[in-house]
Amino acid sequence: MSLEAEVRRLKDERSAVLLAHNYQRGEVQDVADYVGDSLYLSRKAAETDRPVICFAGVRFMAETAKILNPTRTVLLPDLKAGCGLADSITAEQLRAWKSEHPGAVVVAYINTSAEVKAESDYCCTSSNATKVVSSIAEDKEILFLPDVFLGEYVRKKTGRSMHLWVGDCPVHAKMRPEDLQRARREHPGAEIVAHPECGCTSAALPHVDRILSTDGMVRFAEETRQKEVLVATEVGILHRMRRLNPTTTFTPLSEGTICPYMKEIDLADIRDSLAQNRYVIEVPEATARRARVAIDRMIAA
Repeated sequence: MSLEAEVRRLKDERSAVLLAHNYQRGEVQDVADYVGDSLYLSRKAAETDRPVICFAGVRFMAETAKILNPTRTVLLPDLKAGCGLADSITAEQLRAWKSEHPGAVVVAYINTSAEVKAESDYCCTSSNATKVVSSIAEDKEILFLPDVFLGEYVRKKTGRSMHLWVGDCPVHAKMRPEDLQRARREHPGAEIVAHPECGCTSAALPHVDRILSTDGMVRFAEETRQKEVLVATEVGILHRMRRLNPTTTFTPLSEGTICPYMKEIDLADIRDSLAQNRYVIEVPEATARRARVAIDRMIAA
């Protein structure tokens, strides 16, 4: 029996739903029940009635699923699937930052630990960050964390003054304006789409045709009729974009734009996780209760 068949059999036997992020390996995306960005998968986790949620993503995503489903079993197939951006701020650091700005509203990108979410007022993803910030009363001071590049983009789009935590995604941050300029020269006529976490976002807007979240890139892939599109984000999303639109050539800005954490999980990990109930994710009740307030606001936005 193939690994794909084993995973499907185990999903049925355990009545499990398999969620996979857009950056996961192609073979993982192909066997998943739902593939999408963090916001979409959070909503699917909140809607599921299955007793087991197997999350092919990274730890903060599995934690979010557990917070939304405290009575269900949430599995992360490989505990090495962490997140460099989430590691850039701790709950203790956030509490110290809040003490310097009493009364400020804290907006946390979903790429944060459950403990950081518990200290926050709102969560957001790249697809709804501008909407979340725009919904906050204009007289409120805002602390935005942890991605400085996404924060700069949101600040520019909303016109809101915000304090930004200086964190970044190591994969997206290394993409610079000169990379886009080179891509323009090497691929004349190609449209360029970039994720707002990219280190080039603020300085390179003149060189980018569209700034899009991962979900926005997927929708764009379905609609575009361009001959070639250059994609500035983690290369895992190209698998889905190419399947949705085989007539357009989707080219990564760099073949090396790979998140090692997102590639930790493979089909064997998922099979073993389902078969052995391996790597159950738990979130302390008090932490989950406080974090859920911020997560619910994100889902409702």
